[in-house]
Amino acid sequence: MKAAHSKKTGCRNPLHSQERILEAALKEFAAKGFAGARVDAIAGRARINKRMLYHYFGDKKGLFREVLRRKLAERSAWLASAPEPLIESLPFWFHIACRDAEWIRLLEWEALQWGERKVIDESHRRENAVRAIERLRQQQAKGLLSEEFDPGQLLLSMMALIAYPLAFPQMARLITGLSVSDPDFQRQREAFLHQFAMAFQPRPAIAGPQGRPERSHSWKSALK
Repeated sequence: MKAAHSKKTGCRNPLHSQERILEAALKEFAAKGFAGARVDAIAGRARINKRMLYHYFGDKKGLFREVLRRKLAERSAWLASAPEPLIESLPFWFHIACRDAEWIRLLEWEALQWGERKVIDESHRRENAVRAIERLRQQQAKGLLSEEFDPGQLLLSMMALIAYPLAFPQMARLITGLSVSDPDFQRQREAFLHQFAMAFQPRPAIAGPQGRPERSHSWKSALK
C-alpha cells in the first residue's frame, strides 16, 4: 500500500511530471521534427494526460521552446566547465556531441522545416550565440586565439567541424570507412580536432626585413 501511495504521489508531483514531458518531447521532436511531432504521442511517452501537458506548456510551440531552452541551459553549463584552449575544447565538444545525438537531429529537423526563416525562440538563442562569440573574443584578448579570425565565423566553423560527421554519418563512413559510433572513429576525430585547432593559435613572431619582430599570420603554414 505504501509503494502504491508513493507512486501515486510521484505522478502528482508537478516537477516530476514536467520532467517526464520534456524528456518525451525531446525524443519525439528529435525523431519527427516540430511539424511531424504529435502532442498525443508525447503525452503517451510521458504517461500523462494531454490536458496536463497543455496546462504546463500551453501548446506544441511552447513545449518545443521549453525543450530548446532546456538543452541550451544544459550546454551553457557544459560551456562553463569546458577547457578554454581551443586545442582542448574542440575535442571536448565533439566528445559531448557524440553523446547528444538527439540535439543534432533536432537541429537537422529545424533546418529542414524552417530553412532561413526565423526559428522558434530566436532572440533567446541569438543571445546565447552572442555570449559564445564574446567568449572567443576574450580568448583572443588573452592571446589564446589568433586575432586574424573573425570570432563569429570561427564559432560557426567550430560547430561545423564538430557536428558534420554526426549530422551526416553516411558521409563519415564513406570517407573514413568507419561508423561515427565506432570508438576508433571518435578517437581519430578527437585527435584530428586537437591537431587542427593548432591553426587557430597566434603565430609566433618572426624577424622582419629590418630585424624588427613581425607576427606571422599564415594559417596555411600551421596546416602543413
